[in-house]
Amino acid sequence: MERGPGRIEVITGPMFAGKTEELLRRVRRAVIGGRSVQVFTHALDTRPGSGRIASHDGLEHPSRSVGAAAEILGSVPGGTDIVAIDEAHFFGPELVPVVAELAGRGLVVIVAGLDVTFTGSPFPPLPSLMALAERVDKLTAVCSVCGQDAVFHQRIAPGLAADEDLVPEHVGGSDKYEARCRRHFAPA
Repeated sequence: MERGPGRIEVITGPMFAGKTEELLRRVRRAVIGGRSVQVFTHALDTRPGSGRIASHDGLEHPSRSVGAAAEILGSVPGGTDIVAIDEAHFFGPELVPVVAELAGRGLVVIVAGLDVTFTGSPFPPLPSLMALAERVDKLTAVCSVCGQDAVFHQRIAPGLAADEDLVPEHVGGSDKYEARCRRHFAPA
């Protein structure tokens, strides 16, 4: 049977918007439907423990941690229908050609990640991936100050590394970041 055309789906938004939860929902539906799914996350994110991705709400699925986007290409076995990539922002611009190649092979590639940094700047590679995607879902969180839709997340814990550095210090949850609406977003 010949494989149909591939596609790219992007799930994005700020922290606490439910990106991983939505990714896991799609993965779970694909598995129920008998499709072969490979799930990847960046090795920098060790919060849920090794060998799995997990949402803030406790949903989880086995995954493979990789340190660079190029590792994904060699880790997708034949017969795979769907590749799901969580924490895509940690892979940087190198993820774009990898995702494009996988979709070109006829796979469905579902990518979840932050579209803005905690300073409010676009967070590569998500803006580029959104431009190439057949489907984009931009989720919002709930502002921790007023309860309105939040499209930003703000660092509340002091950091030592530069804002643009991708280091373990920048990985965290509600202990380091809060969701904020445009009115209450005040990056340091």
